[in-house]
Amino acid sequence: MTAAKPSPATEDRRQRKARQTRDALATAACDLILERGSAATTVEAIAERADVTRRTFSRHFAGKEDAALDFVRRDGDRINALLRSRPAGEPPLLAYRRAVRDWLADDRDPAWHVRPRMRRLVALADTEPELFAAYQRIRVDAQEESIRIVAARLGSDDARDVRPAAVVDAAAGVLIAALRLWARGGEGDSGAADLAALVERAYDALTSEAAAATPDSTTTEE
Repeated sequence: MTAAKPSPATEDRRQRKARQTRDALATAACDLILERGSAATTVEAIAERADVTRRTFSRHFAGKEDAALDFVRRDGDRINALLRSRPAGEPPLLAYRRAVRDWLADDRDPAWHVRPRMRRLVALADTEPELFAAYQRIRVDAQEESIRIVAARLGSDDARDVRPAAVVDAAAGVLIAALRLWARGGEGDSGAADLAALVERAYDALTSEAAAATPDSTTTEE
């Protein structure tokens, strides 16, 4: 006799519970690393702060840095989902830019940067080696998925066509540059407080510089 399959409602409850546990662990990891630094923060302390077991932590995360930076992974997934939904005829660089814009403008599920102390965590990721390494891994994973999405939009093979990687690396690099500039501002620094506006200015800078660097077809290089 086969066991009855869980109902959709039961599966939904399980998923919500798992999401709540993961969020609690991510919040605890973020808080503790900001309070103590990455080196002085243990997985056991994170699990205790989130009121779960060490084993439960391991079911969700490979390490403390991955937990603290879970918001980066989630928002990378969101940007990629928005990139997939952009109109098929939209140029890839513009599609990526507008996906980022829509992510930052989403009031229903606000981007991570509006959460308390996120600016400090981004700044810390530049100075804490383990946190920086985790940030880089998460960023690269998101960009690899973006490259596959752009290749599909172009109908090309990203292993042979340089365009998908060139577009994504440039577009993601602009976002990273804006984030770093934003993170360096103090909590009360209005000059970089509006990340969305800063990102738009950064993309404008990229497109204007790219246009200026385009060789004039009427001249020849020496």
